Amino acid sequence: MDSNFISFPITDFKRTKQQVLSWANQFSTCCFLDNHQYQFNHHTYECIAGAGAADDVAANAGNALNQLQQFQQKHNGWLFGHLGYDLKNEVEELVSTHPDHINFPDLYFFSPQTVLLFNQHELFIAAENTASANRAFTEITAMPVQDEPAEKNQLVFQQRFSKQAYIDVIEKLRGHILRGDCYEINFCQEFFANHAAIDPVYVYQQLSNISPTPFAAFYKVRDNYLLCASPERYLKKEGSTIISQPIKGTSSRNVADAGADEINKERLYRSSKDRAENVMVVDLVRNDLSRLCIEGSVQVDELFGIYSFPQVHQMISTISGTLQPNLLFTDIIKKTFPMGSMTGAPKKKVMELIEKYENVKRGIFSGAVGYIQPGGDFDFNVVIRSIMYNQYNQYLSYLVGSGITYYSNAYDEYEECLLKAAAIKSVFL
Repeated sequence: MDSNFISFPITDFKRTKQQVLSWANQFSTCCFLDNHQYQFNHHTYECIAGAGAADDVAANAGNALNQLQQFQQKHNGWLFGHLGYDLKNEVEELVSTHPDHINFPDLYFFSPQTVLLFNQHELFIAAENTASANRAFTEITAMPVQDEPAEKNQLVFQQRFSKQAYIDVIEKLRGHILRGDCYEINFCQEFFANHAAIDPVYVYQQLSNISPTPFAAFYKVRDNYLLCASPERYLKKEGSTIISQPIKGTSSRNVADAGADEINKERLYRSSKDRAENVMVVDLVRNDLSRLCIEGSVQVDELFGIYSFPQVHQMISTISGTLQPNLLFTDIIKKTFPMGSMTGAPKKKVMELIEKYENVKRGIFSGAVGYIQPGGDFDFNVVIRSIMYNQYNQYLSYLVGSGITYYSNAYDEYEECLLKAAAIKSVFL
């Protein structure tokens, strides 16, 4: 623990979590990350937050990673921020021409005014000085707990693809796979609502209640919000070790019938389609990490692990390696981003196909949100199962997708998308 942190005891963890979130949201920029007490994900902290931007860097693809590197050279403390999917245009020299109604920058990082780490018993606060930390704690504990939204309206959701249009695209993608253009492709569709007046804090809390996940995030950059219930890690660096935990493979839960639920879990584990998708992305991640790691150190720690979340079972594999010395954060990103679970293989070709067949920019979706701590260790999620909201133009969006292989059934893929969207949509019912 950094010596700059001051410890404060807490007696009501759930209440404190809500108060920290509401307090952080008072700032124009904040990032709140929550593990929701999952025990299997190599987490260093239960909850971590950065509030207020003492300094920041925002950039779109082109020279964004170099700008981030220069920003890091100025700031050797904590940094929070995101990598948007369209950084691919810089990493792989691609283009994006689709509309973007949310408008997060492709890259944004900030040096926080206040950092907060906490668990069930203690809240640690690092601020400019002891008085600032004490003042923050006093303000946090005085925050009211919000049971009702400050504003709420009835949202009318639309889809960018009709069911038939979606199925037609999947068949075209299967044709690309048959011709050998690619092996697997992650294809996404957008659900959206105009004239959406929501209370982002309340909506995030509802999403977390319905779907608590180990890589959840409440992330705000001025008028842009990400309300994220992600179960997936992109990358974690701990010392010289790098870890990636891609997800490929989903089945529904049946919490009302334990026997049926176990059958669903076992069916997922034995599914040849899901195993094929999963092993493809594992191979892709192994290849990415081998470009960064000491020769022979990359290994698959777990293959086809089945983990249960409130709405779904997921197939998760874990890959790790020992990094070569003296690599910068941006060196690691250039070799691994975007994450293979959200593209497919081979990466560059499938990203060209994604641009051809999808009809909106993914933006922060399929990107990553997380933190870099003093000394260079970091942890970033994969932005999925998320609500994106532009408070200025009142546009609300969420995207869902699935991995397409030649053996994919277009109707099943469509139903899988609806399953993944169900938790998000239920927040607004």
